[in-house]
Amino acid sequence: MIAAAFFCLLPIVSCRGRQPKSADRNVTISFVGWGSGSTMETRKVKVLLEEFTARTGIRVNYIVGPESADDRLALYQQWFQRKSETPDVLNMDTVWPGLFADDLVDLIPYFGQNLGRISARAVQGDMVKGKLVAMPFNLQVGVLYYRSDLLKKYGFLHPPRTWEELVKMAARIQQGERAKGNKDFWGFVWQGAPYEGLTCNALEWQASYGGGTILEQNGVVSVDNPKTIRALKMAKSWIGTISPPSVLTFMEEDDRSMWDKGNVAFRRDWTWRGTPFGKLQEAGAGDTAIALLPQDGTEATTLGGESLAISRYSRYPRESAELIRYLTSRDMQFKLWQDESLLPVIREFYDDPKYFELRPELAELKVLLTTGGTARPSAVSGKRYPEVSRAYYTAVHSALAGQTTVEQAMSGLQTELVRITGLPPGKPNSSGDNILK
Repeated sequence: MIAAAFFCLLPIVSCRGRQPKSADRNVTISFVGWGSGSTMETRKVKVLLEEFTARTGIRVNYIVGPESADDRLALYQQWFQRKSETPDVLNMDTVWPGLFADDLVDLIPYFGQNLGRISARAVQGDMVKGKLVAMPFNLQVGVLYYRSDLLKKYGFLHPPRTWEELVKMAARIQQGERAKGNKDFWGFVWQGAPYEGLTCNALEWQASYGGGTILEQNGVVSVDNPKTIRALKMAKSWIGTISPPSVLTFMEEDDRSMWDKGNVAFRRDWTWRGTPFGKLQEAGAGDTAIALLPQDGTEATTLGGESLAISRYSRYPRESAELIRYLTSRDMQFKLWQDESLLPVIREFYDDPKYFELRPELAELKVLLTTGGTARPSAVSGKRYPEVSRAYYTAVHSALAGQTTVEQAMSGLQTELVRITGLPPGKPNSSGDNILK
């Protein structure tokens, strides 16, 4: 399929009338890719890049970045501070392009006429002061993975719709599986280590309780409020009951490892973590299905996604643009959806229901992907977002670990965020306007 419709690798004339020169097919560019860097994922990426080289003659040195988003962010900052010529192409979290705008190539000359096929919502996040500093690559949302075979086994007719239901189901299944001899079985796992992943998890908890989004769109710091405190106390009650104490050290690969061994009933993770066709490959792991995250009055799931950018210090911007064109082509977008559950950024995918036939369990996410979802407060905090997120997940982790009370943690966090951002304290927006539309 890719061979038949692969983007015509001719330069695209920009909407400004400029045309980039042809790429040199005899160079090697470096690429910090996506994914966790597990052996399986790295192998699949290399296969795609080998195909790109076969088609273009442009060789790619694939760099496996750190699993932690915070470690990756720090690494990018070091490269840009040194004005390093490598890497050429960088994978960007959806909240990063604005942070690095001055260090990234404007991609409008390469993709200006091609943006009409991309989701406007995705493009908006990569535009900074009229420049396209990154090209949207995929969309992500937080979802609930569950063992459909175990729900059926224990008499549950549907996945949990509220956090209270999740606790009851997880406890019942955990008790039953341990009674049958699996002492390592747990009800619910999630990302609890002090890093960006915990920011995403905790934001979903507090937003689902109507506790706002840390910083509100009207420019106030709202995190210290009764609904957020209630949500965090709920999460704290899971630790040692339905979630292992070690969950406070978990990143994505940790909870996925437990899941793949068949030792978990429910797991919060991103859409791209799903195995195609709804079946886990590991023997004995059971049937897996996907649902919206539970809520307590407000539907909340953190919006994520990735974009591809070119370093302003790269010696090979034209060749780097060819790699981005390849990875964001229509056929590659659908291949990555089919093989890796990476949600495309092209409009066509969301306009035609046939594309969800491959993954019907994700069809209900379509509305969230096109009109809803909870955005991290990067737009309000601007270049201060890394400091905001770090302060947030540090305070949340401290409260979950019992190093301080939830009330003390949120009170101290409110003060710290006012200092970092210069914004005044205020109340969360409970009308729903804090959910990105």
